[in-house]
Amino acid sequence: MKNKVWGQHVVLDLSGCPKEKIADGDNILAWGSALIKAIDMVAYGRPMLEHFATHQLKTAGYTYVQLIETSNICAHFAENLGEVYIDVFSCRDFDTQLALEVTKQFFQPQSACLRDFYRGGDHAETVMDYAPTVVAAAPKKPRMRVVKAA
Repeated sequence: MKNKVWGQHVVLDLSGCPKEKIADGDNILAWGSALIKAIDMVAYGRPMLEHFATHQLKTAGYTYVQLIETSNICAHFAENLGEVYIDVFSCRDFDTQLALEVTKQFFQPQSACLRDFYRGGDHAETVMDYAPTVVAAAPKKPRMRVVKAA
């Protein structure tokens, strides 16, 4: 008997983001609200937003965590590097390109890499890997990579 997919997991890696966009707690909170609305999710409680690790150049910045009724959204903002690392996990499918567009509006990256894959069941081995692209360039065609578990 085959198992059904349990959830969709999107990983967004952004680089070349202006520091004033990713070091602004209000902008990050506004992004979280806009993202939740755009991908038609429901926030569960209030988001957690903490600024820490200021003693380390590489890791200093905000971390954002928002529970949603179907799982969670987590992000770390490496403000000194101009990089953002985002995970959106949900047991309900959502529009990955819409999530990317909303995120680009708020953080203005020079490049973005999106990975979209399913967790659980028979689809746990399938990964949609969108190669890093320059934000201003036309979107590249997604590549499908299937990795068999040992």
